[in-house]
Parts: sequence; structure tokens; C-alpha cells
Amino acid sequence: MARRISPPSGKKRPAHSATSGLIKPVREARMPSREEILQFIKENPDLAGKRDIAKAFNLKGDARIALKDILRDLAGDGLVEKRAKRLAVPGSLPSVAVLDITGREGDGGLIAKPTEWEATHADERPPVVFIRASRGHKGPAVGVGDRVLARIFQGADPSGPAYTGRVIKKIEHRKDAVLGVLRKLDNGEWRLEPVERRQAELAIDPAQLDNAKVNDLVEVEVSKISRYGLALGRITQIIGSVASEKALSMIAIHEHEIPHVFPDSVMAEAEKAKPATMAHREDWRKVPLVTIDPADAKDHDDAVYAEPDTDEKNIGGYIATVAIADVAAYVTPDSQLDREALKRGNSVYFPDRVVPMLPERISNDLCSLKELVDRPALAVRMIFDSEGRKISHTFHRIMMRSHARLSYPQAQAAIDGATDEKTAPILDTILKPLWAAYAALKRGRDAREPLELDLPEKKILLTPEGGVDKVIIPPRLDAHKLIEEFMIQANVAAAETLERKKQPLIFRIHDAPSLAKQEGLREFLRTLDISLARGADMRPSHFNNILKRVDGSEQQDMVNQVVLRSQSQAEYNPANIGHFGLNLMRYAHFTSPIRRYADLIVHRALISALGLGPDGITPKEEAALAEIAALISTSERRAMAAERATVDRLIAHHLADKIGASFEGRVQGVTKAGLFVSLATYGADGFIPISTLGDDYYHYDETNHALSGERSGKGFRLGDNVEVRLVEALPVAGALRFEMLTEPHPVPSGVRSHHKATRSARNGQKRFPGGSRGKPGGRRGRG
Repeated sequence: MARRISPPSGKKRPAHSATSGLIKPVREARMPSREEILQFIKENPDLAGKRDIAKAFNLKGDARIALKDILRDLAGDGLVEKRAKRLAVPGSLPSVAVLDITGREGDGGLIAKPTEWEATHADERPPVVFIRASRGHKGPAVGVGDRVLARIFQGADPSGPAYTGRVIKKIEHRKDAVLGVLRKLDNGEWRLEPVERRQAELAIDPAQLDNAKVNDLVEVEVSKISRYGLALGRITQIIGSVASEKALSMIAIHEHEIPHVFPDSVMAEAEKAKPATMAHREDWRKVPLVTIDPADAKDHDDAVYAEPDTDEKNIGGYIATVAIADVAAYVTPDSQLDREALKRGNSVYFPDRVVPMLPERISNDLCSLKELVDRPALAVRMIFDSEGRKISHTFHRIMMRSHARLSYPQAQAAIDGATDEKTAPILDTILKPLWAAYAALKRGRDAREPLELDLPEKKILLTPEGGVDKVIIPPRLDAHKLIEEFMIQANVAAAETLERKKQPLIFRIHDAPSLAKQEGLREFLRTLDISLARGADMRPSHFNNILKRVDGSEQQDMVNQVVLRSQSQAEYNPANIGHFGLNLMRYAHFTSPIRRYADLIVHRALISALGLGPDGITPKEEAALAEIAALISTSERRAMAAERATVDRLIAHHLADKIGASFEGRVQGVTKAGLFVSLATYGADGFIPISTLGDDYYHYDETNHALSGERSGKGFRLGDNVEVRLVEALPVAGALRFEMLTEPHPVPSGVRSHHKATRSARNGQKRFPGGSRGKPGGRRGRG
């Protein structure tokens, strides 16, 4: 179908012509103004690359150079930003997005807002999208409360809507369900206290308790709305007692609508699956591949092996092999398993449970690379020189047999001289060559200079009953780094092969920081007498140099946090722009098809592109890659939010009986409403309202990430080590409220302040984010 292109002049043209509706671009060669270029980018988001703009305005030769200068100036002024291979207006929506339909406009048309929205500044609200009717009344029937995948169009008429959308598909979405804790009042009436504190309390009919008890976590459907008093709710599901820590992850599962129960049809299909045969496979069962995973891993989807390259032309080089479970052999396009996997998008990991993308019959059995058991796999054999530069690679569909199942500490201990019964026989033949190959790959990684943020991850260890035992920072072993680098190189090889074969795929992309975020970081660093180079051609090495300057200083954690917040969010996209953080031009997820749908798509693409069997990617899937990428990007963010929320709730539950206790912490967030402090022992965040900081008027200094007193000039800054007292803990909400015990200190004067002075506790009018006066409104960042 011909694509309609808005005329660069911005003027309307007849909708029909002799060219079957195609509106021709302007043919006269002339240099467009900045306003005309911006208008073209707004009206043609899918055709806003530099070449597209030059073609639309019929620019050639020196005119294209002048256009490049104009686009650079527009980017420098923050009026456009690079998005994939196209230019876009900052804060604009992508061409495909997941939307929630929130209401109707005056003439009855539907209006929606993006499900996921990353604001460019704190006060920015998500844009409104007006839903177009499908052509010929085809497409899914949707209404208020539905969640949809939609194609987004920028409005061409300034007096009309900024965005319109056409529904591609309706996404399964729970509506009108309220999750909460069941309470019984002294007068005998029953109430539901919603987990989401912005939802109103509900009355529950005692005749419809359905065996639910006080303090049970239940799901309720609103059955009757009254003009006076509380709405009435009907219990639809009893999840269990909220007194149990194990119920806390279920709150996140329901709150974020994560599918966690496999339909019977999916389970039946998984049970019918038969072990893969040797058809279309090479026999690699004698290759001594080994798995190296966490000690408690239940599935094993990657195996590795390395050996010195004997080619005289590659002295000091290595051959590294990575084998990945062949999930595509069992989960075929448009099957019940496939549709459920796409709906889930990825596995979700909580401290007490895993919500898998695939049933255990597939993930933990048929696709798990078990020790000494034949398993199908897709393998890549990569040849590196002595400096870790990849010379070549080839992909193979194989049958393998893992020669050993090892844990990270076990493999590391063997290399460090403490072998056991399993590692001693393979130390010289398997483990030492792996580490020697990693040494070469590390030289290549160091030369590449990816972004090296120092942000250690905390892990919650649970008691047998499911409560918090302790929070630890697991050691970062060379065994971890080895597997990580082998997987990165395998992902690169997959992207390179598919791009060379001109096979459509889903890339893992990570854009450079926007110019606005760069400028914010630059102003912050200026307060530390650290400079950040200007220009759109930013490299990870620029950030690494900054991190090296503060390494070991008291500003180290603060600068790492601010640099992290300046980065763009990684996502899935069929259009490749490279991966900024890893400093790689081509990158696709290939190594975890058991737990990520993106990897399964890449496996299918490789099978088709290399002729490795009949179960590759289909034309239907290829045509829907943009939609699939939008869905799984949303699923990934949903999983991350649910995992963070569960950690917050577990820690709040653990600390609920420690009200009044003092803790060491660090300021991890500064907002105009107050401070977020992370506890050194537990890693959980709590909130300190600005109204409780002291007898002063506080300014929010966005540049310095600080709150500073108007009279004293003292306050608190991101990264400050502080002592706090726990005032309130709400396990269901995952909220902690602290009182500051550390005295304020002088903070730098900001370059600019976007918010007026905020009155302190004397005025008594401050509210916690998202909640009422005197109670925190929820978990980290809300408000």
C-alpha cells in the first residue's frame, strides 16, 4: 500500500490524485526553514530520517550538508531527538504503543493514554490519544477500560488532537478488579482496604464472604455504586493471608496484571510435547560443553566451551562456543504455547517464586540443558584473536550433552585452586581453557569501553517460612563476568548474521542519553568541578572517565546514581540504532529463549535465515515485529516494576515491628516533596516528607539534586550518608516513612531552581506523595 506523506510545507493538499492517493513530496529544490522541518518530523514520524527529509525537500549535494547542520542545531536546542534511525520531537509517542482507554470525548469517541510513560520532566503528564475507528469497522471491539496495542499517528492540524491511534489488537486486561486486605470493623461491618492506596475503600456484603477471613488478601469486583456511602464489592478470588510474606509477591502479580496461571490448553500442549529428534541437527554430544549457573537454578539454557585456536594465522587466539536451548523446537509460531509466551513476554523473578514464561515441562525439562542428557540446542562457534577481536562465527543447530553442571562459586573455586570431585577432572581440559579465552575476550571488552557503572545489586535471602533472613551483596566473580561476556558475544553474532542475511529481527537497542538529560548531568557535574564534553556524539568512555575521577571518593555513589539516571531506557525494536551502554553497533537477545520472548523470535529468525529447519519465523510474525517489540518492551517494564514492588513490601513487612529503631542510610532520591533514603542494611527505600526536615523553608534544587534551607543554606543532597528513625511501615503498600536524625549541612548553590520554596513542618500542610496528610502514599517514586 502506498504511504501517505504530509507535504513538507505543512499546507493541506487534495486527498486524492492520479497517483492512487500518494501525495508527492515537494519537487522544487529549496532549503526548508527550521519550522518546516519540525512540521515534517511531527507529521511523518515513520519517515523522519535524514535521508527521508532530504528526499522530501528534494535536497542534493551541498544542500544536504546544510540540512545536516540545521538538524544538529535543532537537536542542540532540544527540539528533536534521535529515536532509532529517525528523528522525533522530544516526549512524543512511538509509532506503535500500548495504550489504556480511559474515557470518551464529547462526541463519544474513545480517548486513551500510554500504559508506560517516561516523562522528560517531573510535572509532565502523559499525552492523550484519540482512538480512530478501524477502517470498514474491522478490528477488535474496544471500550473504556480496555488495554490495546495501537498504531500512533501525529496530528497534522494544530487545532486538532496531538495524537490519534488505530487499534491493532486488544490486550487481555483485568478491569474493575480491586485487590485489597479484608478488615472487620467493631460494628461488624466488613471493609476492603485496597492495596493501591489511590483506590477508595469498599464495603463487603457479609453474605458474600465466600470463606474469606480477616486479613485475607482478596480480589474484589465492584458490584454496586451508591450515591451515598461506600461502593459495594463482591469477592471474586481469595489469595491468602496477608500476614504471610508469600502473599506479598502475589500482590505485585495482581497489581501489575502478570499472567501467572497457565490455561489448561497450554498445559495440555506442553505435556504432549515429545523430545526433539536428530532431524536438521549436527551431533555435538561429544563436545565438552558445560553449564555454569547460580547454585539454585532450576533451568539451564546456556552452555559454554572454549579451546585454543590451532590455526597458525591466529596465534594466541581462541574458539569460543555458546550453545543455547532450542526452545523453537517446542514452541512453534501461533501455537497455544506461543500465544501464552507472547502474552507473558518474559519470566518474572521474585524472592520467593518465579512466574515463568513457559510451563515447567518445557523450561525445566525438555529445554533445560541437563547434565549428561541429550538436549537440542542452537550453537554459535566464534573465533577470536589474542586481543579478543572476533574474526568469524558460524551458527549450528545441534544435539548436545552437557558434560557438567556447575555453579558460579564452584567453577570459580576450582580456578582459584579449590577443586572438588566434579571440577578436578575437568580443570585442565575445560575450565582453564574457558578462563584463558575469557582473558582474551576481556581485552576486547576493555578496548571497546562499554559503560562501567558501579551499582552492586542486593539480594534478599529468605527464611524457610518465606520471611526476610538477610540482605546481601553477592560477590561479583570472574565466573559471572566470563558467562556474561560469552553471552554478549553470542548476541552480537546473532544480530550480525541476521542483518547480513537481510532477515528481519528484533534488536535490543539502547539509545544515547538525550541532549536534555546530558545538559542536566552537565550542570550537576559542574557543581563538583567536573566537566562533560558537549556534542551529540557522546560515547560511554566519556561517562567512564567521570566515574574514574570519583572512584573511591565520597561522591562515588552519588555520581554513579546520577549518571545512571541520565541514561535512556533499553528496549526491543526491529529498527536498529545499536546499544549505547555496551558500545555495540549490532545487538540482539539470543541467549535466554526459556525466559524471554525476544530471544525466541531471534532463534526463529536464525532458523529461517540459515535454513536450519521448518520451524522458523513466519511471514506473519515478520510483519508484526514492531507490534511484538512494543508488547515485550511493556512486559519487561511491568516485570521490573513488580519485582521492585515486592522487595519493598518484603522489607516493609520485615521492619514493621521495628518502629522507632534507627538505621544508617543514604539519600537515593531528592524530590520537591521530600527525600528517599535507602537503608544500608536492607537496600529498601523510605520517604522523609519535606515538612519534617526542620524549622526552615526548603527549596528543591534540581541541578544539585538537593533540598536546601532558605535561611540557613543547609540541607541534604543525593548520596548523603544519613541516620534515620523508622516512623511507619506499611507492608501491603511497601512503604516506609522515616524521620531525619542527621543535622543538615551546607549544600552548593544551584545553577537554577525550577521550584519555589516549600514550607516546612510549621505550616502543617504537606502531604505524602499519593496519600493523605500523615501517611505515606506508597512505594518508591510515587507522587
